[in-house]
Amino acid sequence: MFIAKINITLKDSVLDPQGQTVLRALHDQGKSIVSDLRVGKYLEVKINTDDKSEADALAKELCESTLVNQVIETYRFVTEKL
Repeated sequence: MFIAKINITLKDSVLDPQGQTVLRALHDQGKSIVSDLRVGKYLEVKINTDDKSEADALAKELCESTLVNQVIETYRFVTEKL
């Protein structure tokens, strides 16, 4: 069994209004040392296989077919044996 740990973020060229709202809130709290903030998604997918290459391929397929809007988002993942 493997777990795919997937991070999805907006592409750098896409505005992140949620991230800007959180950044303003931090600045309002006096944390002006924070210069930028972007909000994303984190997913964990358990994959029932003993083959790492199969787990990697399935994680990539899930991202590219369903989980990620590739027009505005980018992703990265790691797979780890459980």
